[in-house]
Amino acid sequence: MRRFVFLLLRLTGLPFLLRELMQRRRVSILCYHDPRPEDFERHLRVLTKLYNVIPLCRYLDWRRTGESELPRKALVITLDDGHKGNFLLREVLRRHDVPATIFVCSGVIGTRRHFWWKEAPDTERERLKQIDHTERLLKLAADTGFTETREYTERQALSMEETEELGRFVSFQSHTRFHPVLPTCGDKQAMEEIRGSKIELERVLGTSVSALAYPNGSYTEREMQFAREAGYECALTTDGGYNGRNNDRYRLPRLCMSDGAEENEVVVKASGLWSAWERCRRHLSAEQTPFRDRAANVAQDNAIS
Repeated sequence: MRRFVFLLLRLTGLPFLLRELMQRRRVSILCYHDPRPEDFERHLRVLTKLYNVIPLCRYLDWRRTGESELPRKALVITLDDGHKGNFLLREVLRRHDVPATIFVCSGVIGTRRHFWWKEAPDTERERLKQIDHTERLLKLAADTGFTETREYTERQALSMEETEELGRFVSFQSHTRFHPVLPTCGDKQAMEEIRGSKIELERVLGTSVSALAYPNGSYTEREMQFAREAGYECALTTDGGYNGRNNDRYRLPRLCMSDGAEENEVVVKASGLWSAWERCRRHLSAEQTPFRDRAANVAQDNAIS
């Protein structure tokens, strides 16, 4: 059923119209997480035929200086979290000569620490995202023994050696220190996560860190202000939409991609059609949420079966 839905949407011609009318003079930013190399290869074959892939820094330079024009239908590829599986994408990126940005958690990469949501029971994960950050950590510690600084036998994130090798194809930017749901943190916690990640990454990677991706796609005006104060040039959301010169730099929209999507789904989602449909559906249902939540969008997406 899922494949049929995306086939029908592609056959309507709407993705083509959106590319030619809406994306032609704007920048679209895609958000992946942990795609398999074979899936990522298929995606790039499609995307490089339909779009001109540019690095995130080129879009920011264009906004800052306004001097050189961007190619039409410009596309930026990003991946969130810094999963160890991202290292397997290096040959795919090299073959397609495609730049990418990986938003990493400074307290997790280069360690055997785990991402908190991977230790949470499946049935509890969404509820835990909604509660106070400190309460969440206490609950996980009591139920699973998880702490943010515990070193496990197996790692889940990129090693420092892998980030060094990937640095030939990838720009590394900030995804906070330990990937909390920022609006559930106190002011001090949230600022430490945002500012601390920038400082730590610049120290260990030896490069400038200018962009932040809000974990879980969750943010409020407070997080936007903290990103400004911490010295980031921009911050990225998972709100659907396209980017021009005048988008708020601390609320840049991205289009969420399914890591294992088939070709029709890639075409539909990269065009922004699916994101627009989801926004309309949420508006019509008058859905109210305490903050912007990527996980809720993904759950709705995966509900098609």
